[in-house]
Amino acid sequence: MNTNKPYLVDAIIGNSKTLASLGRTGRLYRLWWPNIDMPQHVDAMRTGIKRDGSSISWFDSESDGWNHEITYVPKTNIVSIGARSEQQPLQVDSLHFATPEHDILVREYRFTNNGEGSISFDFIVHSSFLVSENRLYNTTAFNASADALIHFRHKYFFALSSANVCTKYQAGLSWDLVQEGQLSGNVIDMRPDGALSWRIEQLAAGESITIPLYIAAGRDEASSLAQLEIAKSKECSEWVSETTAYWRHYLASAAPSPIDNADMTDLYERSVLMFKLMADHQTGSIIAAPEFDETFSRCGGYSYCWGRDAAFITTALDKAGLGELSDRFYAWTLTSQSPDGSWQQRHYHDGALAPSWGLQIDEGASILWGMWQHYLEGKNIEFAKQIWPAVQSGANFLTNFLDPATGLPEPSMDLWEEREASHTYSSAAVYGGLTAAASFAKLLGNDEAAALWSSAASRIATAILESGWNAERNSFYRGLNITVNQPAYEEAIAAGKEAFIVELDKGYRKYKLRNDPMIDISLLGVSVPFDAVSKDHEYMRRTADSIEAALTVPGVGGIKRYENDHYIGGNPWILTTLWLAHYRIQTGSLDEAKRLLQWAIEHRTETGLLPEQVDKETGATAWVVPLTWSHAMFVLAIFMLAEAEANDAEAGILQGSSKIQK
Repeated sequence: MNTNKPYLVDAIIGNSKTLASLGRTGRLYRLWWPNIDMPQHVDAMRTGIKRDGSSISWFDSESDGWNHEITYVPKTNIVSIGARSEQQPLQVDSLHFATPEHDILVREYRFTNNGEGSISFDFIVHSSFLVSENRLYNTTAFNASADALIHFRHKYFFALSSANVCTKYQAGLSWDLVQEGQLSGNVIDMRPDGALSWRIEQLAAGESITIPLYIAAGRDEASSLAQLEIAKSKECSEWVSETTAYWRHYLASAAPSPIDNADMTDLYERSVLMFKLMADHQTGSIIAAPEFDETFSRCGGYSYCWGRDAAFITTALDKAGLGELSDRFYAWTLTSQSPDGSWQQRHYHDGALAPSWGLQIDEGASILWGMWQHYLEGKNIEFAKQIWPAVQSGANFLTNFLDPATGLPEPSMDLWEEREASHTYSSAAVYGGLTAAASFAKLLGNDEAAALWSSAASRIATAILESGWNAERNSFYRGLNITVNQPAYEEAIAAGKEAFIVELDKGYRKYKLRNDPMIDISLLGVSVPFDAVSKDHEYMRRTADSIEAALTVPGVGGIKRYENDHYIGGNPWILTTLWLAHYRIQTGSLDEAKRLLQWAIEHRTETGLLPEQVDKETGATAWVVPLTWSHAMFVLAIFMLAEAEANDAEAGILQGSSKIQK
C-alpha cells in the first residue's frame, strides 16, 4: 500500500457520477464512482520518471526538489498542475478532469526537455485500488488487447491505459518494489496494485511529448473497456476542448456575479462550479464535502447529505440561477423522509440513513424552510403540490415534538452534533419550518393546517423571547435543559445553578442544567435566516455584538463557532464568519459585512476553494476542503450585499428627488 492519505486536499474533479480528489502535486488520493459519496476506490496513484542509470523520481512528490503550482483552468473544473525541479531537465505539466458524459477520468501529462541535450526516460504510473473501500479480494490484471491494467473487485472495474502503447507492465507490484523501476510482466495477481511504464527515447532539447492517461469505470470488465475505447477514440486535446466548453457553458447558464469585483467574481464562479460537483446527478442529493477521513479518526465523516446544510445550499443555488439542482434535491428529500415525518441527521445518496448519533430537530425543519425558499424563487405551483404530502407529514412531526408546557421543541442534538438540549437555534429552525409549512398550507387552500402551524410557530417565537434571554451575557441562551455528565451537574448544584435529574427506564438518569449560557454563532439563526425574532430587535443586536466580541479570533481574525470550541483546535470557520456578515448586511452595517467577506475571500485555498476552517495560529487552510456550506454562505452573502447596496442607492435617489421637489 501507499502512503497515508492527507486530511487536506487541494482540488476536486468530477462529472455527473464521478468525483475525485487531488493533492497539489497531482497525486490522486480518492475516486468515487458511480455516486459521489460512496464507495471510494483508490488507495493512491503515483506518477514519476526514471532516467537511465538513475532511480525513479516521483514528480508527484516534493522530494528530488520538485516544486508545484496548481490551479483550475479558468471557468472550468479542469485542474492544471506544473512540476519543476532543478535536479531534472524535464518539466511536467498535467491536466486532470472527468469527461462530462462518460465514466472516464483523464490525466494528461506533457513532458518538456529544458536541458541542453536530448534525454531518454521512462514514465511510470503506480496504481493501487482498494475497490469499494475494501482491502480484501482485490485483483489486478493486465489486458493485452486493450493495453490496460484492470483493477477490480465484485462489480467495480477500473481500466487504466493510455493512447500511447505501454512499454512494460506488472500486475501485483507493491509500493516498495516499484522503486526499482523493474516491471516483470506479471499478468494477474490478487493484489490491489500494479504499474505501467512508457519509454521515451531521445527527447530533443526544447521538445515536448504528451502522454494521456485514462481511468475508465464499469460494472464489469467489458463495460470498463468499452468506456476505455471511447476515451481512446479521440485525441486528448479534443477531450480537453469538449470538457472546457461544457463547464464554460454551464457557468454561463448561471446568474452572473451580482457584484462587479474581481475577487468576488472569481470566488462566486468557483462556487458555482463546485456546487455542480457536490450534487449527485442520479439521485439529487447534495453532499457536505468530499470524504477525507474515511476511518472516522478525527470526526464522524463528511460525505453525506445533511438537510440543514442543503437548505442553505439550495437557497444559494436558487440565487445563482441553478434551480434545477434545487429541484432535484427536493425531489430527493421525498425519498429520505422517515415514515414518522422526520428527516434524520444525515443520509446517503440513495436516501438511506447514514451513520448517525441522534435526531437533530433542525434538520427536517430546515428542509421545510428551504422548500418554501425554493418555491418563492420560481413560484411553481406544481412543485408545491408535489411536496405537499411531505410538508404535511414533516410539519405534523414538528408540532408533535413540541413541549406542551414551554411551546419549545423537546431536547435533541444541536447543529454542531455535540450536545443534547432544547437549543435556541433548533427552536428558531422549527419556527422557520412551521412558518414555511403554514405558507404552503395557505397557498394550497388548507386554512386549518395553516392556522395550526402558524399558532405553534408563534408560540415558539414568544417562548424564545420570554425564556431565552440571558441578560448577564447580553445574549440569548444557547439552549435550555442541556444534558451534562454527573460531575458537571454536581458542580452546578454546588454553585447554586438550576439543575435537575430526569429518570429514565431501567434505572438510568439524565443530568440537566436549566440554562446553557455559552455564546454561539448559531444564535444569529434566530433572526437570519429564520426570522423568529426580528433582526432589529434589541436582543438580536446585543446578541450579535456579544458574538463578535466573544468569538473573534485574535490575530488571525474570523469567527469561531462558540466559546471554548475544541474541535480541530477551535479555529475560526468560514461559514461562521459569513453568518455574521449576513446579519450585518441585514441590519445595514455594510462596511462591517464587507470586512468579514474580505476575510473569507483572503482565506481561499490556492485553487480558490473555501475550507471549513482556518488555522487559528497560522491562518492556513484547516480541515475540510471544500465545504459546500462555506461556499453557499458566500454566495448568499454577496447577493444580500448587492441587494442592500441597490436599496441604499435607490433610497439616495429618492431622497435627492424629494429635496429637488421641495
